Amino acid sequence: MKKMIFLMLFFAFAKAYSQDLNAWIYFTDKPNVTASLAAPQTILTQRAIDRKARHGIPIDSRDVPMNQSYVAQVKSATGITYKTQSKWFNCVHVTGTQAAIDALINLSFVSQIDYADPTLRTQQIREDKFAQMTTPPLTYGNASNQITMIGLDQLHNTGHTGSGIHIAVTDSGFPSVDTNSGFSQLRSNSGIAGGYDFVAGDNSYYGDHFHGTRVLSIMAGNVPNSFEGSAPDATYYLYRTEDATSETPVELSYWVAAAERADSLGVDVINVSLGYLTFDNATENLNYSNMDGQTSFISRGANVAFEKGMVVVTSAGNSGNSSLHPYIAAPADAQGSFSIGAVDGTENRIGFSSIGPTSDQRQKPDVAAMGAGTALINENQSLTNGNGTSYSAPLISGGIACLMQAFPNLTPQQILDAVRASSSQFTMPDNLLGDGIPDFGNAFVTLGSQSVVKPSYSYYVVDDVLYLQFDESVTLDHLSVYNLSGQLVYDQSIKEATNQIDLASLASGMYLIQLEGQLRDTFKIVVP
Repeated sequence: MKKMIFLMLFFAFAKAYSQDLNAWIYFTDKPNVTASLAAPQTILTQRAIDRKARHGIPIDSRDVPMNQSYVAQVKSATGITYKTQSKWFNCVHVTGTQAAIDALINLSFVSQIDYADPTLRTQQIREDKFAQMTTPPLTYGNASNQITMIGLDQLHNTGHTGSGIHIAVTDSGFPSVDTNSGFSQLRSNSGIAGGYDFVAGDNSYYGDHFHGTRVLSIMAGNVPNSFEGSAPDATYYLYRTEDATSETPVELSYWVAAAERADSLGVDVINVSLGYLTFDNATENLNYSNMDGQTSFISRGANVAFEKGMVVVTSAGNSGNSSLHPYIAAPADAQGSFSIGAVDGTENRIGFSSIGPTSDQRQKPDVAAMGAGTALINENQSLTNGNGTSYSAPLISGGIACLMQAFPNLTPQQILDAVRASSSQFTMPDNLLGDGIPDFGNAFVTLGSQSVVKPSYSYYVVDDVLYLQFDESVTLDHLSVYNLSGQLVYDQSIKEATNQIDLASLASGMYLIQLEGQLRDTFKIVVP
């Protein structure tokens, strides 16, 4: 009898522990959030809308229905029993074995698994820190080639479309942006934070020359099913700093004034689709010897802007075919400028794209993007195409904004290093396309795979000495220096490690620095 009771208890015990577990599966995003909130009657009854309005309760993303394709994939997963869903918390309730539930974390849209059993809770988490306003996948239409060429569609499809990042666009004017249907989405999202006309000294920036409108459209424009910008959910400041009717050095000062205002407002990225070399008074011209990154007023201003924490993305210039000056113009020569060359739709350099090096022999441009046949929205609300590095720069500005949204705690230098490292010519750069065409999707994956506790550091080169600055508690086991042919030219073990590396024995040129240990990274420097 005792034996029978024991067996009954054993089977009861086994049955209890073979029961399926309960868990909530949280999703990363919802579809059509922006459109739904703009038209709440599509997701709520009028009575519900009236009740919320009556009590001053905002309609927000919690009211938006869930992505039912995500739900369907969870339902069809092996060993999973679907129970119900919650749009407020953007999750589904399921039961199953722990192995079956744990496997759901491999679905790209699952952000977190939370078990009802508190001893299992929070074991399976994939962090999703960022809100999504434009629903991926986006329909790029005419802009498809220029977006996919730089891998920006992959970054967009993770929900990073520039939300929360502020971009200042410095240009010649922004006619029709306040009425143009190509900017309807931008306006409905309150994506224009303000602006100023530094030339006129007033708020008449919705006027003057069309160039700024076209540049802005490459980042912020939207025509449903036909066009999408590179950072459609970023917030923009519109600054007119260029007087298209003349060419005088005061425009350099207008730009610096705009950069100062942008800094005071917390702007993250400045797009500069402008370049300066010659003026109406020839005696005031800049020349190649001035392209040293620290002579022209605007280039000095760009350096300060970068030091203040803003990424300054600058068109390289359109003088590549010139026999007199095929080189970049100011402020693309600045150390603080991330200058952008131009390629065509087949990823080949276009002849007008200005080249480097700077007069002090630094590599320029930095990277390149599509600047020939670039899709854009013009001031007449038409989808059209344009040529120029003016149009390759905003593609990169938008990409950088999206990457900043994904990794808001990284410094501008770390963001730019990741963009460079993702580029097609990173190991063999030149003065035609710099590091080549970036792959923002690859940069996102690379940065995402790095430990969130990776120590931060900074570096700079002065008088042939490389200075590394990092916390004393961080260990550096090894430092190696390679030339661009992959040859090891300098090697230092932990026993000799210091934060000052004498580079005087190295020939002038570009080198890859590889750090190993707790401080592990790779970056490039230039030895003058």
